[in-house]
Amino acid sequence: MSEAAVIEHVDVEVLRRTITVFRDLLRTHQTAINRLNVYPVPDGDTGTNMSRTLDAVVTEMDGAREGMAATCDAISHGALMGARGNSGVIVSQILRGLAATFKQHEAADAKGAASALRAASDAAYLAVLKPVEGTILTVVRESAEAAEAAAANGAPSLTAVLRAARDAGRAALASTPELLPVLKDAGVVDAGGAGLLLLLDAALHVVDGEPLPAPDPSLEGLAAESFEAVARRSSGVDGELDVSEQRYEVMFLCHLADEQIDTFKHRWGEIGDSIVVVGGDGTWNCHVHTNDIGAAIEVPLALDGRPFQIRVTDLFEEVAVEHAQREAAITASANGAGDTPPSELPAVTCAVVAVSSGNGISALFRDLGVQVVVKGGQTLNPSTAELLEAVERANAQHVILLPGNKNIIPVAEQVDALTAKTVRVVPTRSMPEGLAALIAYDPELDAPGNVLPMRHAAEAIETGEVTQAVRASNTDAGPIAEGDWMGIVRGEGIVAIAPDAVAAAKALLEHLVGEGRELVTVITGAGAVDDETAALEEWFAGRFPDVEMEHHEGGQPLYPYLFGVE
Repeated sequence: MSEAAVIEHVDVEVLRRTITVFRDLLRTHQTAINRLNVYPVPDGDTGTNMSRTLDAVVTEMDGAREGMAATCDAISHGALMGARGNSGVIVSQILRGLAATFKQHEAADAKGAASALRAASDAAYLAVLKPVEGTILTVVRESAEAAEAAAANGAPSLTAVLRAARDAGRAALASTPELLPVLKDAGVVDAGGAGLLLLLDAALHVVDGEPLPAPDPSLEGLAAESFEAVARRSSGVDGELDVSEQRYEVMFLCHLADEQIDTFKHRWGEIGDSIVVVGGDGTWNCHVHTNDIGAAIEVPLALDGRPFQIRVTDLFEEVAVEHAQREAAITASANGAGDTPPSELPAVTCAVVAVSSGNGISALFRDLGVQVVVKGGQTLNPSTAELLEAVERANAQHVILLPGNKNIIPVAEQVDALTAKTVRVVPTRSMPEGLAALIAYDPELDAPGNVLPMRHAAEAIETGEVTQAVRASNTDAGPIAEGDWMGIVRGEGIVAIAPDAVAAAKALLEHLVGEGRELVTVITGAGAVDDETAALEEWFAGRFPDVEMEHHEGGQPLYPYLFGVE
């Protein structure tokens, strides 16, 4: 306990400080929380989504009037509008439950705090159609139950109630692998639950002066070794490696003897990930994500190589700029300076708003009648406010939303309640599903009339995607090492593992293209190589001569190949 006077009531100042400290903690622990995502695809953004959601909450709170009621209204509204991804939606509901309870008291005592945690837990469970134990839901529920029990048993202080809640939450978090086999197989605890515990850490810091926790590898829970160690062992690479959050993208051309390439890639593997080295005859195009720019350039120099046309990109800054640009666009639109005013869009009975992960896909969407495109996808989930702004900009009173990613669906489903327009969500989980849904779109039907035909069209196709593993993992398709390429099928998971993207694409197509299939649509991403794509198409024509392949350039990141099969 600190020497300062212990706080016994949650008044407006304590509440505001707690929320702000929670936001700061999420920023600090963001990378560690992201690492806990067990699936090896590059979408480990639980920490990012929670942090960005709290950014919106604090911004709204800072602009609110003084007083408990105004502050709670701001927290609730900021959480609703700023929610990003599944984790952001659940955290937003937790904060809204807390705010609704604290709004009833100018200063809540220990019992009031326990009641607020109970309301937060109830709100979180109501936000999920099919609650799954072993997740953030378990952590918030068991924290609330412990707080209520401590208050009912005459816990002497607010600190005692909060500490009981946190102790129970920590125990619940440690037990999540026993409730979810996927966590146990990966040797980690639930990422969302780990992030939520930081709220109780923040409250105890404000109320009793407890030190704030620093990011620590032990956050990964019951793992005997970290994902990074598993990746090193699986790929035969020794030394320190952080495969989950490399800050810089380093690219250059390099003159280097062909016999040195294996050594070059091995040494790069010690300092980074997302390694691509292509070429031959002494000239190579080289790409790596790393936290050590100098070392990345020094590796070829030590092998008598000569790098040139060096380019370095700060990936963290790039993502931050992307978020800032999108949020600035929302502000500009609210002030009457949006890119395309509704009056310049064609008036229709029902418009479509779609989330797109690449410029080429955006163009395809517009060709098929989408009025407003929101940039987003894996690792860049739009907020509720961004989707709402897009809906308001559409020149129609009925709107269909195509989220294009399973992590965006729960955010999209909140929009209808926030607008006077009628909004329906066709829960597309990939860009090919969105394209298929648009074939059934009729701008002269209303939203209820469009939603079923579009949904059936999206569900009628089989979709698959190729991406690179960002961490080691065990799957039904076999063990995966960091850097392996994977073929993933909607509803089935990982079905193919290969050393390169084209091999993974071939194995994926063998799985997807069965009897009676007539058309395969391939959408190539930013990482696709033209010669490799041409070779894939040539192979496909020979392997499936009766099936047509249609090729579009999508420009999406992380996924060089997206497939739709019908």
